[in-house]
Parts: sequence; structure tokens; C-alpha cells
Amino acid sequence: MRVKVCGMNFPDNVAAVDALGVDLLGFVFYPNSPRCVATPPEKLPPTRAKRVGVFVDQDEDEILSAVGRYGLDGVQLHGAESPDFCRRLRGSLPPGTLLVKAVGVASSEDLTTALAYEEVADCLLFDTHCATHGGSGRRFDWSLLSRYRGNLPFLLSGGLGPGDEERVRSFRHPRCLGVDLNSRFELSPGIKDVAVLARFLRGVGHEPSHGTGQLLDIASVSPLPSGDESPG
Repeated sequence: MRVKVCGMNFPDNVAAVDALGVDLLGFVFYPNSPRCVATPPEKLPPTRAKRVGVFVDQDEDEILSAVGRYGLDGVQLHGAESPDFCRRLRGSLPPGTLLVKAVGVASSEDLTTALAYEEVADCLLFDTHCATHGGSGRRFDWSLLSRYRGNLPFLLSGGLGPGDEERVRSFRHPRCLGVDLNSRFELSPGIKDVAVLARFLRGVGHEPSHGTGQLLDIASVSPLPSGDESPG
């Protein structure tokens, strides 16, 4: 299981969360978010976890500038970005940059929408469908994901918090890579409760992937079941 902690901002907190051995750290570059990065890149500590920038309907030049300035290893698009936009952006990103497309889920129709990104993204992130573009602290019905038959792996997001360890451990889908954590682990926007995060990581049996050289172990994702078999 891979773990991404999103909404990081402040140097000491970044260092403390990174020390827990999480796999990905998310930095929000959406100006309307209370977690929008306020720390200049030179003030952020080096991290073993890979860095993913989160953007919402922002133009290509703005995204590329942040990738260069902050040394981002990945880009997460959390708005209404089209497959064509993703394709153009992917062609401009440095080689090896992970492209994650977030999809808000309210019904099985949203999973059909996700299929349009098969050829232009490396990974999906299924989140609660809401107007705030993530960080809502609200859950969606995970049972809907049994209908996802795409080939892209995904991260599971949407209101995950302390006490959800068993729910996460028992979730099964052949394309699920791991989870994305944010607002329910915060002391205030952009500041994570390190002790609570540490307990959660122990509770889900997380083993860090630091040093593998891979952003996400996409190659290890199980093949889809054949025929009409549904994921567990």
C-alpha cells in the first residue's frame, strides 16, 4: 500500500511527516485553497518522499513553472482538465513526471468519465465529488468502485481519517495502489498531526517504498479479473 499525504506546507511539518516514511507528499498550488503553498521552495527541507503538486484548472505555463521551481516529481490535476489538456501537458513535463488525474465520484457514471484518461494519465485519484476540489473531509460510497473496470491504477481519497484503518485494510480492488490523506489528519489547514498519522500508518500496515526509485509501484498492480468477475 502506498500513502500520499496531501496539503503539506510548512517546513518543520513537512520534515516530520516525511520522517514517517510516507511515499508521496502533496503540495497544493491552487490559490483558493487554505492549504495553498506559502513556503518558497528554498525553505522546504529535502524529502525522501516524492513531491506531487496539486493544481485546479490552471494553465500549462503555471504548472510547468511550479514543477521546475519546487522540483516536483508528479502533477495531480484536480479540476475539470480535459484529456486533451492532460495530453498536451504530459508532452511538456520533464520525462518521468507522474501525472495523476483526480476524479470526483458521486455515481457510477463518474467512473465512466475516468476511462477517458486512460491514455493520458499514469494514475487516477478517486475523491468525493464536491465543489471545493478536495480537502472536504467527506466520504463517498466505496462500493461504487467495484464497477471501475479501467486499466489505470488509482489512489483512494475522500474523508479518510483516524479510525478508518480497518476500512482501508479490508478494501479490495485489483487496481488500487493506496490512499491519499488530508484534512482529517490536520491540526489546522496545512499542518498535519504527526502522532495521529503515525498511528494510522501502523494500523494499516504501511511499509514505505523509499529508495525504490519509483513514484508509485504501478507495475505491481494486479491484472484485472477476467469476464464478469467483480473486485472484492
